[in-house]
Amino acid sequence: MQDEYHTVARAGVHETEINRSRFLCALAPAASEQEAQDFIAAVRREHADASHNCYAYVIGADAAVQKASDDGEPGGTAGVPMLQMLLRRDMRYVVTVVTRYYGGVKLGAGGLIRAYGGAVGEALDTVGTITRRRFRLATVTVDHQRAGKVENDLRSTGRAVRAVRYGEAVTIEIGLPDSEVEAFRAWLADVTAGTAGFETGGEAYGDA
Repeated sequence: MQDEYHTVARAGVHETEINRSRFLCALAPAASEQEAQDFIAAVRREHADASHNCYAYVIGADAAVQKASDDGEPGGTAGVPMLQMLLRRDMRYVVTVVTRYYGGVKLGAGGLIRAYGGAVGEALDTVGTITRRRFRLATVTVDHQRAGKVENDLRSTGRAVRAVRYGEAVTIEIGLPDSEVEAFRAWLADVTAGTAGFETGGEAYGDA
């Protein structure tokens, strides 16, 4: 698993015009391939009268699923440069559709590659991206008397508190970079006089 990747925080559209052709690049986060396909279908319905609705998406922190379509443009001139732009920016869990309304001037293969790839790059800059970093999931178990202070200390030091559950004891789920696990274990023992429980679990990604 890679340590971090980028994605888009929200859906957005960026429009550009090249030699009288309009290029509308729609971007959206997609947690699964199905979400990506649903987004593509929605854009195609919205722009059913467009010359082309080309798309690309990357799903998985390791980019396990990569798909692209030229939607009638010459092979390799639209979907692939769009996908390459996403990969070059380390984008994951993201889908993009570039809608083209033909303006009467042919761009040629090189022009199309630059136009479609460039539309995605400009849209990423406009919509904005966020970084998600790999964390080790961990569970802190502490008595009710100390729980409030421990939780406040965690939040004030920027720890990723994922959940807090109250039972006979208080269980606080957090995310930690692997490199900080041992230092955190020592800190926790210090602030709770050795009374807190601490267990590490699997891995997940969270906002950096």
